[in-house]
Amino acid sequence: MGSSRGILGTLGLLSCLVLSANVPAAAAPPGPAAPAVREMAKVPFTQRYQAVQRGGLVRASNSSIACRREEAADAEPCTEVNRGAAGVNGDFDMFYNEVDKDPDTYNSTRAELKVPQGAKVSYARLYWGGNLRVGEQKPPEDNGRVLVAEPGGAYKEVLADTVIGHRADAGSDAYQASADVTPMVRKGGAGMWTVAQLNIAMGHSEVGAWGGWTLVVAYEHPQEPVRRISVWDGFEQIAAGAGPGAADTVEIAGLDAAAGSAGKAGVVAYDGDRGTLGDSLTVTSDSGRRVDISDAENPFNDVMNSTITEFGDPSFVRQPEHMNNLGYDADVFDLSPALSGGARSLSFRFTGESQGQFLGVLFVQTDARR
Repeated sequence: MGSSRGILGTLGLLSCLVLSANVPAAAAPPGPAAPAVREMAKVPFTQRYQAVQRGGLVRASNSSIACRREEAADAEPCTEVNRGAAGVNGDFDMFYNEVDKDPDTYNSTRAELKVPQGAKVSYARLYWGGNLRVGEQKPPEDNGRVLVAEPGGAYKEVLADTVIGHRADAGSDAYQASADVTPMVRKGGAGMWTVAQLNIAMGHSEVGAWGGWTLVVAYEHPQEPVRRISVWDGFEQIAAGAGPGAADTVEIAGLDAAAGSAGKAGVVAYDGDRGTLGDSLTVTSDSGRRVDISDAENPFNDVMNSTITEFGDPSFVRQPEHMNNLGYDADVFDLSPALSGGARSLSFRFTGESQGQFLGVLFVQTDARR
């Protein structure tokens, strides 16, 4: 996002949600006969999956586009930005990441999925999205399709099986799509997953290019603690600024976490800039304990800062493995401080940076009483 931009509209994000059990729908079958999927400019966050089981959540993720050349006079060199220097995507000419050397794909990236040995995958969902309008305009008809290769396998077409969030405004043309890929992940298991042909625009504009993918996987394992696992998704825009219209809350009820429980929360967001301040995430338990979420790589006032980390560290192998992903976030944060006194519910409050951003996924794992 360019540093001079102030294009985002008013926030409609995440009106208070109360968890309820929800059985995930089956994925749409691949192939030309698959039904068309609707698009909406705003998709309210709803619970996609919930379970209480011995096991947990893991994810694999990567950004599909990166800096190719500096355009702004004061921009850091691309090599330094890739290593983690501050920089916003609107200051660079952006080009696709390509790791498969396949001339029939125009972007491809890999990431490691670390399903524990002996675990059984209970649910898996792939999310992908980005900006369609930069130096070029990509056709939205391709939003609902990507190619996915399991570890050591060939590409298979994956089609979106739910409403696609797609919002165009004066500067960007942003979307997120997703699909249930549980059978594929059960078969493919742990290892390096590749996602290709993600529909995003390359080039340079004030708004900038961004895009990437995240595979969220719930698993069962008989030797792990009993945990409550929940996945929400939607497509919501957080407005620019720090006023009341640039924040909202997700209320997560029914946790029944004992004092001293462990937990973690993951967020997928789009167009958050490293070094552009104002965005934050706070978590409040029903006991009144309030925790500002941050870690070594995600400061409290710049929490959506183009990183892919877990508790502030890289937690799996990625190809490529850029530290500043220039507009794509897929971070996992430690929730244990918010659970120190126990919790029946947690409130997640998001605020927007000075140019705003989009939110796509929230997934939470907490210890549950046996």
